[in-house]
Amino acid sequence: MIVADYTIIQTEMPEKNKYSRLMAIDPGEKRIGIAISDLSGSIAFPLTTIMHVSRLEDAKKIIELAEANTVSCIIIGQALDEDGQLTNSAVQASRLGEQIVSRTTIPVRYWDETGTTFEARKSRLEMKIPRKKRRGHHDSIAAVLILQNYIESLNSFSGDG
Repeated sequence: MIVADYTIIQTEMPEKNKYSRLMAIDPGEKRIGIAISDLSGSIAFPLTTIMHVSRLEDAKKIIELAEANTVSCIIIGQALDEDGQLTNSAVQASRLGEQIVSRTTIPVRYWDETGTTFEARKSRLEMKIPRKKRRGHHDSIAAVLILQNYIESLNSFSGDG
């Protein structure tokens, strides 16, 4: 679900634009995974992973990437606990979101990312990717999972699925 105002789950989904890219962010302590959709906003792809520097510098880099890729919405993953409350990492993600919102007109939405990093690691194991090549690459895959989940929810909300 989308987390709005950092505590309330939003029930309305935004209207899906026919030709616009979406971007998802998987913020971590060391790295930030970034995924982007195709122009139709229906398929998610890994874009890049950036190293965490500071919230301000991270926000500037994310905005730069969003503008360069004509993104219409930025989705930031937030992990929720078993009671649906924000975790410490979700609070940090909210603070990153605040930095982004204060510096761009691109809308920012929050999405429950619980379990995406684990699923990204699991999928790379299932693909039999060697351990050396697996390190550090699950961040953008986790962002893909966040974005694809968001896209599927948009489709099911609008009845397109």
